[in-house]
Amino acid sequence: MELRQLKYFAAVVEEGGFTRAAARLHVAQPGISAQIRQLERELGQQLLDRSGGRATPTAVGEAVLPFARAALAAVEAVRRTADEFAGLLRGRVVVGVVSGAIGEGFDIAPVLTGFHAAHPHVEIAMTEDTSERMLAALRGGGGLDLAVVGTSGPGAPPPGVGLRTIVDVPLCAAVPDGHPLLEPPGRTELPLADLEGLPLVSLPRGTGIRAALEHACAAAGFRPRIAFEASAPAQVARLAAGGLGVAVVPEPGPGAGPAGPGTETGAVAGLRMLRLTRPALRGRVAVAWPANGPATPAARALLARLCAAFPEAGA
Repeated sequence: MELRQLKYFAAVVEEGGFTRAAARLHVAQPGISAQIRQLERELGQQLLDRSGGRATPTAVGEAVLPFARAALAAVEAVRRTADEFAGLLRGRVVVGVVSGAIGEGFDIAPVLTGFHAAHPHVEIAMTEDTSERMLAALRGGGGLDLAVVGTSGPGAPPPGVGLRTIVDVPLCAAVPDGHPLLEPPGRTELPLADLEGLPLVSLPRGTGIRAALEHACAAAGFRPRIAFEASAPAQVARLAAGGLGVAVVPEPGPGAGPAGPGTETGAVAGLRMLRLTRPALRGRVAVAWPANGPATPAARALLARLCAAFPEAGA
């Protein structure tokens, strides 16, 4: 039995298949398959059910998995302890980013490049997903160390995670010139109830902005009519500019052009921004981590760098 066999087995279970595990580990898929079959022969038990297009653990695999993870964690702890004496950081950090977060006053790329320059022995991986799935992964040890998520409101963080809000901006209805919602002239705000029955363009379910919109509409007694979805606020705005619906987007910041209620977005000409009121809606982006803290020194160091680069919103 070899450590790499245990590592491959755990990765296949976590990724749900050999192809994704091979991509994550930068190993050829046939090599992973051969090593796991060798492990199964040595144990005399089938660890993975390979039917149905996915690789899922058998009953024996489920029983073996915690011990495989414990062995891998013990080896990592040995390396980590030795590296701490040498003043080095090693390992792998996986960061999740919610669809649409980039461009909402948040740019993670310079932070990651700076961290890599300071700690070249740390492998950094970034993935994009919905906030809901990433928060679940942080709670359940599902392969994420940190995540940048959208949140639907202030208050205590969801159970099992810690949060630091780094973007907190008003939400606006973006409408093209000549739209009836712009009457009377000079209007800068829009009651949420005025969106009832109108075709809307929004970020997809699982994002903080979509959750904030749906919760607020439910409290107001109606269900939003989502006509189109797009994965980023700029795409949402472009669809609205094309007359496909009223976009619900974060209010542009100073760096995005002539921002502010009642002005063009700067990124998409021909749109006017009306700040949503009664109730006022907010778009929030937060850095999230497991409630008991990131598991590795590398992940803790990256979290510290993120917190230094992005002050807490409202602080």
